[in-house]
Amino acid sequence: MLQPTKILNKPSSLASFDRDLYYRLNVVAVTVPPLRERRDDIPLLALHFAAKYAAKINRPFKGISREARALLMNYSWPGNVRELENAIEHAIVLGLTEEIVTEDLPTTILEEQSAALAGARYHTALNRTKKELILSSLREAGGSYPEAARLLGLHPKHLHRLTRNLNLKS
Repeated sequence: MLQPTKILNKPSSLASFDRDLYYRLNVVAVTVPPLRERRDDIPLLALHFAAKYAAKINRPFKGISREARALLMNYSWPGNVRELENAIEHAIVLGLTEEIVTEDLPTTILEEQSAALAGARYHTALNRTKKELILSSLREAGGSYPEAARLLGLHPKHLHRLTRNLNLKS
């Protein structure tokens, strides 16, 4: 934390003003939530940074593709706004078109999305397998939940909960 006595060696009237300003500003603490909690800010910030860096290197900029915007919105942003700014600068500097596309984004963003998609595929496949197993057990048991639960090695209440969670008709 900045100490008022270590501000700068200034004339005493200026140092006293700085000290007074420090104590007045130190009364209110402003807490800004992380970017992952303010997802609605991501597109606007991304466009702002893109326009800023495109102008800086005198490069035409027309926007951010829908797919790239989706990746930006779904990324966890551990580095908050500064990481977003760096990602957009990276995309503008290394991009080949006037629009930011997914291939222009840093690999950390692309890798996280790939991992999320792989996880989604896993859960989709797992749920599909559960549904098939439950339905085949119910067919074999003639529609009897207690009998199907016995065949699966489950408690009937657990089987009912599973069918409800997997959106299977009772």
